[in-house]
Amino acid sequence: MSGIAFWMIQFPGWMLFAYLLVAQCTAAMNYSLGEKMRTQEPSKHITEIGVAFFKGYAGADLVFYAPLLGIALVGHFLGESWARLALAAALGVTVYWPIACLWTVKALVEQKAGICQKRDSTG
Repeated sequence: MSGIAFWMIQFPGWMLFAYLLVAQCTAAMNYSLGEKMRTQEPSKHITEIGVAFFKGYAGADLVFYAPLLGIALVGHFLGESWARLALAAALGVTVYWPIACLWTVKALVEQKAGICQKRDSTG
């Protein structure tokens, strides 16, 4: 792998890994600390359900995604043959969670729109 391609994986990968440790893994242990650090949404804005939802993602990041990404990046750095597969698995998670979050927001907007339409039709 060329030097540029190597660092195009390593640099952003380790930046994401550091962010995961600070923002997500901290919130998995102590959500209010994540709020104080401004890496998590304030609970007063997202309700208890939103906090539970975000804690779930933070917990999954703590036990699965961060270790997978860290191991993949170390393997890639060392030139291990299995590193590409591990990086591909980490990329799958990287793509999955923003889609899941955006889909959740979409569902909420659609639900609120339906509630408003019902309210308007009943007068």
